[in-house]
Amino acid sequence: MPPENVELDGLSESSSLSDPLDPTNDEGWEDVEQDEESITVVSLFDEKTFPDATGMLTYCRDSYGFDIWKLRQDFGLDFLDLVKLVNYVRSEVKAGNTHPDVSTKSVFEDDKFLKPVLEDDALLYSMDDVFGDDAGAGPASEVEQLREQLATLQSQFEAYREQVQNAMLERLEGQDALPGPSTARAKAPAQASTIVDELDKDYFKSYSYNSIHESMIKDRIRTDAYRDFIYDNKSLFKDKVVLDVGCGTGILSMFCAKAGARLVIAVDNSDIIDKARENVYHNNLQDTVKCLRGKIEEVTVPVDQVDIIVSEWMGYCLLYESMLDSVLYARDKYLAPDGLMVPSHATLRIAPLADSELKAAHIDFWRDVYGFDMTAMLERAHEEVIARIADKDELAAESVSFLELDLHKTKVGDLTFSKPFTMKWKDGARLLEGFVVWFDIIFATDKAQSTSTIGAGMTAAEAKDKGLVAFSTGPYSEATHWQQGIFLIKDPGRADEFAPGDEISGQITYVKREGQERALEIEISWGKSEQSQTRKQMWVLE
Repeated sequence: MPPENVELDGLSESSSLSDPLDPTNDEGWEDVEQDEESITVVSLFDEKTFPDATGMLTYCRDSYGFDIWKLRQDFGLDFLDLVKLVNYVRSEVKAGNTHPDVSTKSVFEDDKFLKPVLEDDALLYSMDDVFGDDAGAGPASEVEQLREQLATLQSQFEAYREQVQNAMLERLEGQDALPGPSTARAKAPAQASTIVDELDKDYFKSYSYNSIHESMIKDRIRTDAYRDFIYDNKSLFKDKVVLDVGCGTGILSMFCAKAGARLVIAVDNSDIIDKARENVYHNNLQDTVKCLRGKIEEVTVPVDQVDIIVSEWMGYCLLYESMLDSVLYARDKYLAPDGLMVPSHATLRIAPLADSELKAAHIDFWRDVYGFDMTAMLERAHEEVIARIADKDELAAESVSFLELDLHKTKVGDLTFSKPFTMKWKDGARLLEGFVVWFDIIFATDKAQSTSTIGAGMTAAEAKDKGLVAFSTGPYSEATHWQQGIFLIKDPGRADEFAPGDEISGQITYVKREGQERALEIEISWGKSEQSQTRKQMWVLE
């Protein structure tokens, strides 16, 4: 079986197997006679073809966990043994078994495996090229050490995952599986494991599709901010080692490479990493950008520390998807003491929504649909956070910040919180119909700027006035793909009527949804400051 969720690419520049697309490994190519006949090598496990055997076997190792170099070394295989091994694997795959047993040499010792399974199998004719006297030991020792470290890390992670699942089941033992936003329940170990794995799998699969990356890259506000910061501060990136967490298509990694970084390590756990690798190669940046597939908590990064961590980790209402947890893990494990987080600061803001068209569009709409009462559709309408663009003229007060994160100091525990807020109701608004939440992002050039320049609750506009790169996802700025989080309250009444000058105060709470760690439950309580009674409502972002 291939190692789950992990694929290494280019961990050692000294390894001839590090990157089959890397032209620096093609020494001597210019000496090959022009009229030499090209070959096509078919993969052992699927229909993919390659121009050389080494590239194909590297692909089989990274994609299917079939390491022929290691098997040769472990079993002391000679040339005929290798021929038998290749034909054995091809015969098993042809029979529908894509995970043939290679735990012992005895399974492919039969002389029947000397007969080629694939007619004119180019791999069999290329054995000497792959397994010459100098190549018999397999990949370079540095890669072997990294592979051993990776195996150890995977083992530790599996043990950790099992402990987490067991702890969850112990908490749930004896409880019924009840419906509702806070009562997801597992009935058995197998069920719990399936739920956890499927949710995680679905999350990363969603980032395999072009559409989501297209929407992000076309978000000019977002992408321009990263590009401007990197290109305007090339001195920060010159000859530095950069880690890109959740690299996606590789756009930020390529920005860093163009800015002069010595090495960029691009990590992503979805299939998009294959496209990132191609993008890097097509832009001739493969000497600088090295792509690794896997979760940052699982992969083996080929350096002890990095100078800069760059990541576009932000989700709806900032913390949806919990990707910041992974970025903070990478910071604590890999960032040098004087290293830089890009971006460096994030601020969450809230404002009241009054007399809004959003209520009419998403709630009142169902009361009369082509003359029919369809209010049954409203059963859970008020429980969902809506990602939409709010009209700034429908905000009933100036926004206030309720969470400020300095990414050089933030801890994972800071991301589950309850924070108070107080705002003054403005003239022209009457009925509170909900709340609008958005975030601002700031890019500092060093840690010292955190205290000397970036004040508490600073907006993106204020940061720009100080010459910093920043952007806002709020209704006062050009729209981004994050839009804003709209929290419509259920049945606003007399208690939700405010007059100019009234203070509206309350508390907002972010909690990861039980059983769905990438989803959020957000609770807001509110009322007039002089009144002891407040209203409270829970929304879900999933």
